[in-house]
Amino acid sequence: MAVGYLFSSDPLRPSRTDPAFADEAAGARRSGADVTLVDHDALIAGDTALALRRVPRDSGPYWYRGWMVPVLGYEALASGLRERGCALLTAPDLFGRAHELPGWYGLFADLTPLSVWRALAPGAAPSTAELVRMAAPLGAGPAVVKDFVKSRKHEWDEACFVPSLGDAARLTAVVRRFFELQEDSLAGGLVIRAYESFVPGGEARVWWVDGEPVLTTAHPDTPGRVPVPDLTAIRPAVRALGCRWVTTDLALREDGRWRVVEVGDGSVSGLPAGADATLLFDALTRAGDRTRS
Repeated sequence: MAVGYLFSSDPLRPSRTDPAFADEAAGARRSGADVTLVDHDALIAGDTALALRRVPRDSGPYWYRGWMVPVLGYEALASGLRERGCALLTAPDLFGRAHELPGWYGLFADLTPLSVWRALAPGAAPSTAELVRMAAPLGAGPAVVKDFVKSRKHEWDEACFVPSLGDAARLTAVVRRFFELQEDSLAGGLVIRAYESFVPGGEARVWWVDGEPVLTTAHPDTPGRVPVPDLTAIRPAVRALGCRWVTTDLALREDGRWRVVEVGDGSVSGLPAGADATLLFDALTRAGDRTRS
């Protein structure tokens, strides 16, 4: 049985790959792997059996490649596959370690902006006093707010950027607006990160498989810009993380140091438009074959 990939299916035509991943699915097939479809909407709705109805029993192992899922959703995916005699090549604990900031921050603390966080439920924005206590280790400088996975950077002024943490009213307003916009999609809780200034030129997204960088692309937000980062300081942290398939978003700070803006699990990280993922899927398929043997 060949190594397989679980791609998100098209919500309108469930028998085909979601158009957003069609080129990637073709690349996975060219690498010698099988492609099977999973219903992302059903998975998010909690109907794992429906989500996996197209997955043959006793098939796999599989890399998941599709739309973002929360850690609990990924755990449900893994459980549903086990019931069908299948397995994921990235275990749920490793997915969570790379996907959410508290899982990876400790190993990257010297390489990424200083951060504090607190686990919170959707809608439960902290009070001003709680926010002031939480943010105290960061000092009074500028900061950004996000959840354990994503920010609202496209609503930069209203729900992401805090010009000064010394302005408690502004911090409270930004955090409350962030919670309002995130609604039930809030992942894990609240993160406050010290703001760092980067030189123009965009971010590099580096794709790692079993601790090795196999592809560097632009960030999806700036597809025409592909910086060439120095990975010397990044590589040991990625290897120490111990996750199978990881992305690191890197930007050059004004002092000339490459900084880790974000770490993510590769299965749900976006490829920029037009990127050639041949090297990535070749590396993933080889890594899957090594696991099976």
